[in-house]
Amino acid sequence: MDYGTILAILKTQLSYSLNEINQYHPGQRLLLIFVYAILAKAADLFIDRLLIRIANRTHWQADERIIEIIHRPICWSIFLLGFMHAALTAPLPPPPWNSVLPDLIKTLILAVWWISLIREITAMDENNMSWVLKKIDKTHFYMIKNISRIIILFTGILWGLVIWKVNLTPLFASAGIIGIAIALAARDTLANFFGGIALFIDAAYKVGDYIILDSGERGEVVEVGIRSTKIKTRDDILITIPNSIMSTTKIINQSAPEPRYRIRIDVGVAYDSDLRLVEKTLIKVASENHALAEKPEPRVRARSFGESAILFQLLVWVQDPRDRGRETHNLLRMIHSAFKDEGITIPFPRQDVRLEKIDG
Repeated sequence: MDYGTILAILKTQLSYSLNEINQYHPGQRLLLIFVYAILAKAADLFIDRLLIRIANRTHWQADERIIEIIHRPICWSIFLLGFMHAALTAPLPPPPWNSVLPDLIKTLILAVWWISLIREITAMDENNMSWVLKKIDKTHFYMIKNISRIIILFTGILWGLVIWKVNLTPLFASAGIIGIAIALAARDTLANFFGGIALFIDAAYKVGDYIILDSGERGEVVEVGIRSTKIKTRDDILITIPNSIMSTTKIINQSAPEPRYRIRIDVGVAYDSDLRLVEKTLIKVASENHALAEKPEPRVRARSFGESAILFQLLVWVQDPRDRGRETHNLLRMIHSAFKDEGITIPFPRQDVRLEKIDG
């Protein structure tokens, strides 16, 4: 076979292929895609130049956040709808492309919204969602955030199966057996999940509260998740505790029902002290410390007669349990200085040792 014959065969095959392609009007389909691309850009400009400006002028902050979330998915959806329209334009592509292409485009549109929603929900925090935290506390916010993420995840998977016409009946029929297997394999995870739901319902603590566990851990709650609770200690150490443990252990919430925390300062004075002056001095010290809470007012109580001193107790309150250590330090220093100025003696245990010389 010479070169001319081979070239003639190639020309014939190419001509046949071009005729096959031309019968599906590729130019018309590309034109449709181009038109939808222009519509997507127009939607982008409309949202960016008009809707966002209108939202910025309103007092409701939710509309700005909603527009930011749906902005890109809307533009991409319009663009992908151009491919859908082009794929469904007569004459339809030959099997199996006549059904695969539309399903693939639907899946891409679903993926655009699915990924965007999960990404936006994951990015929600105290900074960009401060307007929501004015209405609900941090604990409910993070719990709703985590549950929403799980719901969107499973909804997207099921929707994708529906698009590809996967028969879900066998899947649901075997859900019981699968559920038992999952329950056995991930019983700790399920225990933590339901423990988190129990904590959410009981509202034993919330983000920002200062708690002490029965095991001795003490710190501020920084996150209440589906699986675990995270607390930060005074040493800036993050402790992650499974919710199954949190739901069954004793928890002392120092921030509830009132956020303030009481400090007790024990001090002893000599028996010959002027007790009225002692009380007046302690109240003065507390009033000069502006870091303390104004309400309730400081109190002074005489508690008992000790071996070498009359024992008093100064009761004051701080707004945040985290300030307990610092303000205890400040009060002790201020009391020592004030007692020294007023001539009030703070007795301390003292032993006299006598040495006697015995003859012989």
